[in-house]
Amino acid sequence: MKNKKMKLARVECDLTQEQLAEKIGVTRQTIGLIESGNYNPSISLCIDICKALNRTLDELFWTAE
Repeated sequence: MKNKKMKLARVECDLTQEQLAEKIGVTRQTIGLIESGNYNPSISLCIDICKALNRTLDELFWTAE
């Protein structure tokens, strides 16, 4: 499932995939794979992404399904 919430938060922070990747120490490809739903990040990576985007885990990664 695509992570549209993460992509939207990244865009709202005016960050490219490359810029977000640099902030958290991963590749741009990793960010792209997470956003496209083709990679399941570790909890520590999720936390790093949340901190970089100033969002909570619930806001970016929790689904009500």
